[in-house]
Amino acid sequence: MVEFELKYGCNPNQKPARIYMRDGSPLPVTVLNGRPGYINFLDALNSWQLVKELREATGLPAAASFKHVSPAGAAVGLPLSETDRQIYFVAPDAALSPIACAYIRARGADRLCSYGDWAALSEVCDAPTAAYLREEVSDGIIAPGYTEEALAILKRKKKGNYNIVRIDPAYVPAATERKDVFGVSFEQGRNDFLIDESLLENIVTENKALPAAAKTDMIVALITLKYTQSNSVCYVKDGQAIGVGAGQQSRIHCTRLAGQKADTWYLRQHPKVLGLQFVDGIRRPDRDNAIDVYLSDECDDVLRDGEWQRVFKVKPEPISREEKRAWIETQRGVTCGSDAFFPFGDNVERARRSGVQYIAEPGGSIRDDHVIETANRCGMVMCFTGMRLFHH
Repeated sequence: MVEFELKYGCNPNQKPARIYMRDGSPLPVTVLNGRPGYINFLDALNSWQLVKELREATGLPAAASFKHVSPAGAAVGLPLSETDRQIYFVAPDAALSPIACAYIRARGADRLCSYGDWAALSEVCDAPTAAYLREEVSDGIIAPGYTEEALAILKRKKKGNYNIVRIDPAYVPAATERKDVFGVSFEQGRNDFLIDESLLENIVTENKALPAAAKTDMIVALITLKYTQSNSVCYVKDGQAIGVGAGQQSRIHCTRLAGQKADTWYLRQHPKVLGLQFVDGIRRPDRDNAIDVYLSDECDDVLRDGEWQRVFKVKPEPISREEKRAWIETQRGVTCGSDAFFPFGDNVERARRSGVQYIAEPGGSIRDDHVIETANRCGMVMCFTGMRLFHH
């Protein structure tokens, strides 16, 4: 396939639209089902780069859940705990492959934002992964291949219109990339900077105890940030992004947004949430929405008479602010990554409130001393990577 005609561009009025190779060579992707659009392909190609690099950096299968050219979540294929299975709607006895675990955890970072996502897998898509995707609202998937059983399962999604893309895993893009904006051509070297543990050697805090698991989480955070619209901050725990703050003009707003998402992810494990009794036959998106509202300050919207009966078998007790705060304070071992330096110590303080103990950021602020001092006061381990990771 030398080019692929798209229905339209970012919006229906933007026609004609297509993807093609400037040098006339075949595209590195093959559409196996559906008709992906302009934004679908932006998500597909960005998410593929993320999972490919994450796989190479960690040696573990990797997956991402993308929306509007930024990851809602990314993760490596570590096993699911019993609690993970419960909050991600996985049957206790369901057989899961490592790549299935990776995608389930990637989507589980922010299930509300992952509604209608683009899925990316570093490995061949197998039946367990396809079976989980079958039950989720998703626009499409990109992977280096598909088993026959997985392909058959996915082709039945969306009345046979689910977008399935195969990418050549050996494809290497040109060293220079270009794009046009308002008729002006931009050209730059592709960001092929290698992210690995060598970036984590400059520990600037008094506490220098950086365990192997935290190093992996830093790698997950940094590679996720490399493909997240800037400014961006990412919280990671156990190889899984649990909060991504993307596209904010202020660094502290990124940190707050990512922290709020990490808090919500952790609150989904609160006993009151695990004990929610949903009505029979309720759809997964409706459960996700109900949990999100239940955990918010607008919980009355789902708990008032006439509303809770549509969602729950038994009216739940609300979770007070004090209960939520006390639960979040038990969170530990979280890693925070930033695509550019923290200009003030307030970012460190906000991260600490979501259980962050490890930070990876470029450094280079005129207030680095204050940021380091704040991290020392919090007992954190902080690495200066020396590498900015802006993505636009």
